[in-house]
Amino acid sequence: MRFAPVSPVRAYERVVEQIEAAVLDGRLGPGEHLPSERELMVQFDVGRSTIREALRVLQSNGLVRSRPGDPRGPQVQPMSSGALEKSMTMLARASALSLAELVQFRMLIEGSANQLAACLRTPEQLAEMEQALDEMRTALDEGFAEFSRADVAFHETVAKATGNTLIQICGAVVRDVVVSLIEDKIAHAPDSRALMMTSLQHHANVLDAVRDGDGERAARLARQSLYDYYAEYVPEEQRAALLPLLY
Repeated sequence: MRFAPVSPVRAYERVVEQIEAAVLDGRLGPGEHLPSERELMVQFDVGRSTIREALRVLQSNGLVRSRPGDPRGPQVQPMSSGALEKSMTMLARASALSLAELVQFRMLIEGSANQLAACLRTPEQLAEMEQALDEMRTALDEGFAEFSRADVAFHETVAKATGNTLIQICGAVVRDVVVSLIEDKIAHAPDSRALMMTSLQHHANVLDAVRDGDGERAARLARQSLYDYYAEYVPEEQRAALLPLLY
């Protein structure tokens, strides 16, 4: 047996790993400053270009912020979902992911979101969902673009009711990508108003299930409505991957 040659790890990657570890385990907290560039060079025993490349990566990831001329060194930033959302968006938009995979994942994530929302929503959150549905009704006469925005607002209120940040991020990213892939086809379909009416009824049914606290029905309705709305845009040979989620 033969193993393939490996590439040596670049020094700046080791610098990034150590600083990331210090932030994640709490040795460096939000608002604290890293040592100066010169001190980092001494501690890591590397050159200036290595430190600058590591800091560039850390700043790109939203972990630190560097200010030109600041003698205190780069500042550690509070953890946020921005980097995760950016990475997921890039992955979801990659040509390696098929529309079938994206719709399948959306059926999974939104079914779960509806199920949790039905069990965990507050009266105030339920009122927000009802308001979002009213806005969808109003948008029927304003065109597909306005209806789509109201539709997104409804899904956002449901995801918010789960109290789960990952569900909110993942759901928003995949929803935006799926919609962008077929939005033009739906907007210019000869029966676009009929499609909007069907979508509105699906959302009304989901809201009824959430109001009743019926998580299982809310989840099933979400998966079915997504299949009904998007399946025809998925290549026929790939639709079988969506069917297990309907039962």
